[in-house]
Amino acid sequence: MTEFAPRVRWDRIGRLALIVVGLLLVYLYINPLRSWVSTLQEAKTKRGDVAALQHEQRQLVQRKRALQAPGAVDTEARRLGMVRRDERAFVVRGLPRGGE
Repeated sequence: MTEFAPRVRWDRIGRLALIVVGLLLVYLYINPLRSWVSTLQEAKTKRGDVAALQHEQRQLVQRKRALQAPGAVDTEARRLGMVRRDERAFVVRGLPRGGE
């Protein structure tokens, strides 16, 4: 009696191994891909922050230049309602609004 020897289907085993290796590679790339995407989003946010801070810095430099002009500190103090020690402060009430 001849024994029926099961034949190994190497083509199917090869395909299955290839699928397993492919899935393993996909699994190994998921975390670095997720990290890369989050890094891109964070970089975009940081670029926006830098742009806002650069804008604020330009405004502060302009304000500094304006305050360094002669008489600028006196003008700013008067705008805030301050008077010098040797001056007398007056409050005028009842004037029409809007320069009419």
